[in-house]
Amino acid sequence: MNRLMGVIHLDGEQDLLKELTYFRCGAAVPFGGRYRIIDFVLSNMVHSRIQDIAVFTRQKYRSLLDHLDTGKSWDLNRKRGGLYILPPDWNDPTDLSKGELQHFHNNRDFFDRGFADYVLITGTQHICSINYQDILREHLDTGADVTMIYHPTAQLDSEHRYEKKLEIDSDGLVTAITNDATNSNLYMGMFIIRKKLLMEIVDNCIARQKEHLLLDGIFGNLDRLVVRGHAYTGYHALINSIESYYKHSMNLLKPEHFQQLFTPLRPIYTKVKDEAPTCYRQSYVHNSLIANGCVIEGTVENSILFRGVHVHKDAVIRNSIVMQRCDIHQGALVENSIIDKDSIISVNRTIVGVAEYPYLLAKRKVI
Repeated sequence: MNRLMGVIHLDGEQDLLKELTYFRCGAAVPFGGRYRIIDFVLSNMVHSRIQDIAVFTRQKYRSLLDHLDTGKSWDLNRKRGGLYILPPDWNDPTDLSKGELQHFHNNRDFFDRGFADYVLITGTQHICSINYQDILREHLDTGADVTMIYHPTAQLDSEHRYEKKLEIDSDGLVTAITNDATNSNLYMGMFIIRKKLLMEIVDNCIARQKEHLLLDGIFGNLDRLVVRGHAYTGYHALINSIESYYKHSMNLLKPEHFQQLFTPLRPIYTKVKDEAPTCYRQSYVHNSLIANGCVIEGTVENSILFRGVHVHKDAVIRNSIVMQRCDIHQGALVENSIIDKDSIISVNRTIVGVAEYPYLLAKRKVI
C-alpha cells in the first residue's frame, strides 16, 4: 500500500527572482534548459511512488496551471488520485483559518479522501534528487512524530546565510529552528508527518488563531512532539535569488553536477513539447546545453538555451541563459545575462553583465 501523499506548498515561497517572477510564481520559473523548477520535486515524488499530490498556490499561478495541465507528463492524470492543483477559491463564511493554514482547512477533502497514512509537505526552492520512501522508512523506524529534511552544507554561501536552519542535538532530535548565519544545518522546507497528527495540529492552530503550520504548529509544540532531522547529502541547489539561480544554472554545465541531478534511473519529467531537433548551420557551440527546436547560426559558449531559440549569423552568446523562443539577431552579443522567453535582441545590440550580477531581461522585451 502506498503510505505517503504529497503537498507542494507554494504559499510560503517568496517571489525573489525579480523579473523572472513578475508574471509567474517561483515554482514555474524555467530551469536547466527544458524544465520548470517544480518539475524536480514532482519527479522526486513520482519516483518515490507518491500518487496523491496537491499543489497549494495563492498567486501568479496561470503559468503554473498551463505547465502542469492534467499531470499527464508525470503520469498523474489518474481516475483515482493523481495531481490536484488547488488555488485559493474558498467561500466558507464560517472559516476562521488564517495564513497558510487556510489551504489545509479549506482543502481538507484532499486529505480525507487519500488512502495514505503519512504526508510529505515540501516547497520547490530546494532542487535535489531525493527518495522520499527511504525517509519514510526512517521516520517509521525511529517513531518520530515529524521528520524534517536538512542539508548539512559544507560551506555557508551568501544564499544560505539567512535561510532557516535546524538546531539538532546528539540524539538527532530537532531542538529549534533559527536564522543563525553560522549554523550549517540548512532546512530544505520538507518534512514528513502522520496525516492524523497533521490535521490535529491544523485544527489546534486555527482554534488559537495561529497562522503558521511550521512555526506555530510544530515548533510551538516541541515539548510534546518528537521531531527528528534527516540529513540529505546529495545534489542540492537553493534558488532564492537571481544570483543563486544563475550560479546553479551555470553549474549544470559541469559534468559532475549535471550527472548528480540528471540520473538515468531517476529522470526529471516535464511538459512534453513535440519539436524538431536543433539545427546547426555553420555555427560554433562549446560546453552548452541546447534544447530542441533551436536554430544556431552563430556562436554559443558556456550557455543554456531553452526550446526554440534562434541565434542568427555572427551573433554571440557567452555565459548566458536564453529562454524559450528568443530571437538573437545578427551581430548581437549576449554575455553574462539571463534573457526571459519571447524576447528579441536586435541587430548588433550588446548586452553584457558580470558573473556575480548577471544582466536580466524580462519576458517579451525588445532591445
